[in-house]
Amino acid sequence: MSEVNGPEKAGGWTRFVTARPRFALLAALVITALAVFAGSGVADRMSSGGWEAPDAESTYATQVLEREFPGSQPDLILLVDGGSASVDDPAVAAEAARLTERLSAEPGVGGVGSYWRTKSPALRSEDGHEAIVAARIAGDEKAAGEILDRIAPAYTGRQGPVEVSVGGPLAVRHEMQTTIQEDLLRAELIALPVTLVLLVVVFGSAVAALLPLGVGIVAILGTNAVLRGLTEFTDVSVFAQNLTTALGLGLAIDYALFIVRRFREELAAGADTRVAIGTTLRTAGRTVLFSALTVAVSLAAMLVFPQYFLRSFAYAGIAVVLLAAAAALILLPAALMLLGPRVNSLDLRKLLLRRRKASGAAGGSGKGWARFSVLVMRRAPVFAVLTTVGLVLLGLPFLGVKFGTADDRQLPATAESRIVQDHIRDGFPGSPGGGLEVLAEGKASPAQYADFRDRIAGLPGVERVDGPVTGDGFAYYDVLPEGESIGQGAQDLVRGLRAESAPFDTSVTGTAAVLVDSKDAIADRLPWAVGIIVVVTLLLVFLLTGSVLIPLQAVVLNALSLTAMFGAVVWVFQDGNLSGLLSFTSTGDIETTLPVLMFCVAFGLSMDYGVFLLSRIKEEYDRTGDHEHSVTFGLRHTGGLITAAAVILAVVMVAIGTSRVTNTKMLGLGIALAVLMDAMVVRSLLVPAVMKLMGRVTWWAPAPLRAFHQRFGLSEGETAPAGDRDGEETSGAEDRGRDKITAGA
Repeated sequence: MSEVNGPEKAGGWTRFVTARPRFALLAALVITALAVFAGSGVADRMSSGGWEAPDAESTYATQVLEREFPGSQPDLILLVDGGSASVDDPAVAAEAARLTERLSAEPGVGGVGSYWRTKSPALRSEDGHEAIVAARIAGDEKAAGEILDRIAPAYTGRQGPVEVSVGGPLAVRHEMQTTIQEDLLRAELIALPVTLVLLVVVFGSAVAALLPLGVGIVAILGTNAVLRGLTEFTDVSVFAQNLTTALGLGLAIDYALFIVRRFREELAAGADTRVAIGTTLRTAGRTVLFSALTVAVSLAAMLVFPQYFLRSFAYAGIAVVLLAAAAALILLPAALMLLGPRVNSLDLRKLLLRRRKASGAAGGSGKGWARFSVLVMRRAPVFAVLTTVGLVLLGLPFLGVKFGTADDRQLPATAESRIVQDHIRDGFPGSPGGGLEVLAEGKASPAQYADFRDRIAGLPGVERVDGPVTGDGFAYYDVLPEGESIGQGAQDLVRGLRAESAPFDTSVTGTAAVLVDSKDAIADRLPWAVGIIVVVTLLLVFLLTGSVLIPLQAVVLNALSLTAMFGAVVWVFQDGNLSGLLSFTSTGDIETTLPVLMFCVAFGLSMDYGVFLLSRIKEEYDRTGDHEHSVTFGLRHTGGLITAAAVILAVVMVAIGTSRVTNTKMLGLGIALAVLMDAMVVRSLLVPAVMKLMGRVTWWAPAPLRAFHQRFGLSEGETAPAGDRDGEETSGAEDRGRDKITAGA
């Protein structure tokens, strides 16, 4: 947008959003009500998987095995406990046989097998008191979940002389989905009242505090409706709902804080309501739109990955960011038009402080931030070096990261499906379900099948080979790796199996194979995702500032702000430190997709705060041409705002982090830490220190790019860039001096 056309367009937008404010709010109320209806039941249509790559070899092999050999891929397990009696006791065996027959007769259940049918030692516990009945439930995740809900009550609990517990991958997924829904409701009940209290503290006015919550609720409900529509066409992860709530509240509060703060500043300066809204939209409104684009791009980068777990977060994130920005730029100005000066009503701080802030703006006068920025810039080399070294040291644990797959240990230790898997993992030989399956396609002789079996058995890291089980043109082998089912040895074995020649086509699947394929898929697409984020960030920040160096600085400092998060994730969740305090079970690894998700979300939020700060610095630099004063001015006017927004968003993320599901806990607490580090360390210390060290060269750009920015660039201010009017730098000196005195510089 050119500087010439900017004000006219902004003025037209102001007239559009304030012409009929009551109609706009009524329309929003109707649309929100429709969104509630459209989004109802969205969680029931979501899935709890999505970590595997759909075009991977392991995915293909799994699908063929499910079709041709349902018994090879059991997803329902009945753990039969004989108590003090052996599973071979006649009474126990008779009851187990009845359970197996009953399960075989259930509609939608196939591939039923048990220890009592096969006498396989892998299905009997080492102490001889527990054994397994395994089956495959037909249909997609939703249909299989409905069948599980129907049959599970009839098999759980005391059955004659045995105690039966229901587990297996299907039960784990189903219980995880239910737990996430319950935890999300609890998180919302925690976050909303705490957020309201913090907003009252920030704004003072209860009326002003309610506005950001209203914007957030509209964004969340609208996104639920969008996700509900997407479930008709593609798989959407249930985990994405957590991001919807967190970003819906967090970004709506960020945007509303920024807009309401600027509106109240304009009112305090003597502007009438309509003029104040026009100035707010022309300045803070542009920044909000710009910020929303940067966050949306960071989240959109997850669309390059094939796993629907990551793509779901992109769907939810893009929708909630755009809806939050739309609500902040359309509904919020309409509400402010109706409220006018009454936005400052119900100043609850007067009850506690017996006084009212003269400025009436969130964050007070900002003199403390101004003094702090002067202190940082006075000792810029010290602050820059110490802060950078400290952040790098906090990130060092990430160098020891180990990637794994999500399993039942995501659930709390009291979950029934988790208990079943714990018994199998600890008490059964070879941990059934942790092996590899080798699918063979094509006709072969018994001798060829036997020869291939012998060659598999001779590979390093193989403990046992069972099979082949043959069918019409297909066969498969069960391969049990030595050591951990997803350890490095098992992953090496996957590659060895795939490299082994055979007289037929082979494909390998199993837990370790899915992990190998997932890691390969992420490694292949990660450069594209990072490239998209970096290139678009550089372009957008250049359009905002007109500088070549500031975009590079923004990317580097944003990356530094994430080091503490990644280091903490490994130190806490992989290594198990604080596991007792935070109530989770460490598996010794990090789910492969989580660092990618956390990077995209945290980088986008860091850009959100970076845009807020840089826009005010650029606005003042355009007006005065004074580099150091502009940095002080920007921090003075946004330091308290960014800190307040970060604290509120951290509260929301910590509420999400109270989840009983480990991945959700990791996401919530990790993002909360990244947000606080970015706002309180990077924006407060590194940005002013680095900008001081760079000096006026910060704003340098070659002549062709300066011309490009003058034509297409965006900024909060309306004056020409200071670099284009050096001869006018002394004009406005009196205003600059007054600002410096007010800032306490």
